[in-house]
Order: sequence, then structure tokens, then C-alpha cells
Amino acid sequence: MTKTFGAQSTTDEVLDGIDLRGKRILVTGASAGLGIETARALVARGAYVVGAARDLGKAQQATAPVRAAASNGGGFELVALDLASLASVRTSADALVAAGKPFDAIIANAGVMACPQGATADGFETQFGTNHLGHFVFVNRLAALLQPGARVVSLASSGHRFADVDLEDPNFASTPYDPFIAYGRSKTANILFAVELDRRLEGRGVRATAVHPGVIQTELGRHLTPELIARMMPAGGGAPAFVFKTVPQGAATSVWSAVTAAADAVGGRYCEDCHVAAVTDDPDIREGVRAYALDPARAQALWAKSEALVGERFPL
Repeated sequence: MTKTFGAQSTTDEVLDGIDLRGKRILVTGASAGLGIETARALVARGAYVVGAARDLGKAQQATAPVRAAASNGGGFELVALDLASLASVRTSADALVAAGKPFDAIIANAGVMACPQGATADGFETQFGTNHLGHFVFVNRLAALLQPGARVVSLASSGHRFADVDLEDPNFASTPYDPFIAYGRSKTANILFAVELDRRLEGRGVRATAVHPGVIQTELGRHLTPELIARMMPAGGGAPAFVFKTVPQGAATSVWSAVTAAADAVGGRYCEDCHVAAVTDDPDIREGVRAYALDPARAQALWAKSEALVGERFPL
């Protein structure tokens, strides 16, 4: 009988009884929070995990629990990746391609949230450039290493409801900057990227999906001021708009989508709490996914705009 999981399910529960020996999985943002837990859970089931992190010194210390969890042939290594620098992204991806070792999944976990206005090394608005464009180039350059049956999991957020992508002004050149609007744009982009990537790779037997991990107290929220947190609460002052998850609960939807759920069920979809989310445009409902984030035409337009911005084409 198929097991049913939900908001309180943990990584260990989702992966219970699953043997990942012989599987190679790449996890970005492997130096903190969800990235460490995702890698730990996978390695403990025998997977070989390649963890990508900006600060290898920090990552080496932070991922000691991952190496300690290795069993059944599982293993772990770190590679340098700064998603806010396309030079770093290309160098990291090229090294992995040169090594020629295939992947069974890529979990695009790294990201920044609600940070002050800034720019990446290439001049892109920090959140859009890091969360979307960095992963856009990285994953596309690694696409040839994805073998049939592989999956790409793009970590999005319920924060996508704050804003659709703005293809005319992605860098806030003529729009007043707002940390949550910028975050919302980047998270909508993460979903749209998965939609179009899934369409392009499905014929090869590779599927892509986007996930909302839930709200977890990790380093991701380092820029959240009391004012920004207040904006995440209901306007009427009622119950909180969310319930905090533990890190193992937050990482559960990522590993569920990557190795547990049926590929056809999650491909091109948005998942939360270990299930495929319903589409809703009700502004008073936090759960679910906004229709604009799954719009195929919007996904194709974002793909074309992203190629133009990074100066690289990925026809797949």
C-alpha cells in the first residue's frame, strides 16, 4: 500500500525502506539548514551526494553529520559554487561535466530571502540573480549528466504569491525595490523554470518539479526584520499565517519529490507538505500555488528572457 505523507513527515519517514545505493544526487546550498539535512538523509540511505556550497571552509565543518551518516555505500563530497557569480557557476558546472559522472537527481536548494537591495557579481538583482539565474545556468549546464529517470527539484516557496516575475524590469531598474516582492519574483521564477525544464526534458525520461519546504527557522531568514515578519502574518491579527516546521520536516518534500513520489505525479508541478499542491488564486489562502506560476507560456517567456540575460542559450 502506498504510504501517505504530510506536513509533519520527516526526511527519515519519507525515505523509510528506500535503498539509494548506486544513486548520485547533487544538492546545492549544502552548508546549512535544509541542504545539510537533505544530504544527510540521502547519504544515510546509500546515495552518493555531491554538495555544492559557496564557502567550502564553512561547509566542511557544517557537514560533519552528513559524512557520519554515510552507510550502505553512501558517500559525500563538496564542490565550490557561488550562485551569485556566473563565473563560479560555469566553473563548477564545467568541472562536473568534465568528470563525466551522471546524476540521478539535482536538488536546487540554495537561495537567499528578503535581503536588502543589492546586485550579484553580474549586476542582477540579488534574489533573482541568485535564486533563479544562478540555478538556471548551473542546472542547464549539467543537463547532459542527468540520466533517464533522473529528477530536478527546484526549491520555491509559498512566497511566490507575493509577485509574478517581471520580464520587463527584472532588476528593479524602474520599480521601487521591495524585499518580499523581489523574493516573490525569484520564487515564482523557480517554479516556472521547473515547468519549462520538465517540458523540455520529459522526452528524455527526466522530470522536474518545484517544492515549497514550509517555513523553517534557518539561516535563510537572517534578513527578516520585525517589520517584514509582520507582513507575513494575517492582516486581521488572527492566528499566525504559518506553523514553523523542523528542519527534517522542511527537507521532507524535497526528498519526497526527488526519489519517493511518482515521477508523472510531480513532473511540472508544485509540491508542498509531501503532496502536489492545488492551484488557487484566493489571496487569503497561504497553501497552494498561484496559476501564474504554472503558466506554460509564462514559463517559456521566462526561459527566453533568462537566456538573454545570461548570454547563453540552452535549447536542450
